[in-house]
Amino acid sequence: MNTNETNITPVSRRRFLKNSGLATASAVAAMSFPNILHAQTKPEFKAVIVGLGGRGTGAGGNFLEAAKTLGVNATIVGLADLFPGQIGGCRQTLSKLGVEVPTANCFSGFDAYLKAIHLPGVNYVILATPPGFRPAHFTAAIAAGKHVFTEKPVAVDGPGARIMYAAGEEAKKKGLKVVAGTQRRHHYAYQETIKKIQDGAIGDVTALRVYWVNGNPIWHRGVQGDTDLERQIHNWYHYIWLCADHIVEQHVHNIDVGNWVMGNQHPIRAWGMGARQQLGDKPGEIWDNFAVEFEYENGVRMHSYCGQIKREFSAVREAVVGCSGWADPAGSIRPNTGKAWRYEGKRTPEYMQEHADLIQAIISDTELNETERVTDSTLTAIMGREAAYSGAVVEWADMKASTFAYGPEILYKDASKMEFGPFRTLKPPMPSEHDIFSNPPQVPVV
Repeated sequence: MNTNETNITPVSRRRFLKNSGLATASAVAAMSFPNILHAQTKPEFKAVIVGLGGRGTGAGGNFLEAAKTLGVNATIVGLADLFPGQIGGCRQTLSKLGVEVPTANCFSGFDAYLKAIHLPGVNYVILATPPGFRPAHFTAAIAAGKHVFTEKPVAVDGPGARIMYAAGEEAKKKGLKVVAGTQRRHHYAYQETIKKIQDGAIGDVTALRVYWVNGNPIWHRGVQGDTDLERQIHNWYHYIWLCADHIVEQHVHNIDVGNWVMGNQHPIRAWGMGARQQLGDKPGEIWDNFAVEFEYENGVRMHSYCGQIKREFSAVREAVVGCSGWADPAGSIRPNTGKAWRYEGKRTPEYMQEHADLIQAIISDTELNETERVTDSTLTAIMGREAAYSGAVVEWADMKASTFAYGPEILYKDASKMEFGPFRTLKPPMPSEHDIFSNPPQVPVV
């Protein structure tokens, strides 16, 4: 990687440290959990899972593993999913882990999340439904006074992001702890490497590259259900109002790392392109590849590439270029002069560690609320998507204030009142049909 390939104005390392939440996160991770428990009464954690697909069921297992590792009493007391058929598989998996969820505490339907959240004694909510439902479900959990683990992304558009920001502030007022499923934030190698980057190991950062280029096509479950709404939710990945498109649903992980490296700052604008290349006649509206360039306030650019199409090249990683070297945030630094560095410290599964960090913060009452930064990263990805869809330069301020909502209006007010029935027929968006920005500016000369 050539460190002389750009003349971008570098970002100040002092600004990194001033704005980064890394120091706090590292301090929390470094605390001795057994010592904390020694001085306190061990609380009992009663969790519910909302959204019982592979990730929701997996997160439930990660929660139980984290609690066991930390010597904490924990169980899962309730399950919720739109479709009743999802409940059996999750219960079976949990049973193998020694947890039996009573039938009376298993709920289905659009109001299932409310029934689960309000079960007696619940203090830990795992949210893992399609992202389009996240703002409504997160708001309900915070309103009920529950600590939350929420999967990423957390919104599909500007209106949903604003709901998340507001609910995150409410969580702060109530002293509730929130961790998001951007698990790289809880990966020791990432933490240590990004700290070194921010301490100047490769000089001032001049550019970033982030990739989620998967060499396999996007899954499709075939046509299932009697109504348009059922069929779309069964294949939620293929509809913007449910998944926010590939750049948001998956690539948000890498984009979040870019924002983290930049001191938890978000880009101020984006421009890009993309296509619906290999999805063919499969029902749905998403695109399967994007190439977007993001610009941060100080002029540093983040080059973003993502897609799920059959191809020879694939990469899921990040790279940071500095004026005196480059780094892989996953655990290595190569300065232009001097010895290269590679992380060789403690390693724990990050999917488990994110729950361990949340449990620890709850017990020690340490501040931990990741709502704002995961929403920032989600909205960054949304901004990139809209830039590609519209063919315009999209500004952060306009994206954050946008009133264009992809989902039905009731989803932004009370998801429990949705019903199966006739629903809109969708088709892939094209720039000429997707004019949510007026008088788009020209792409600036780099």
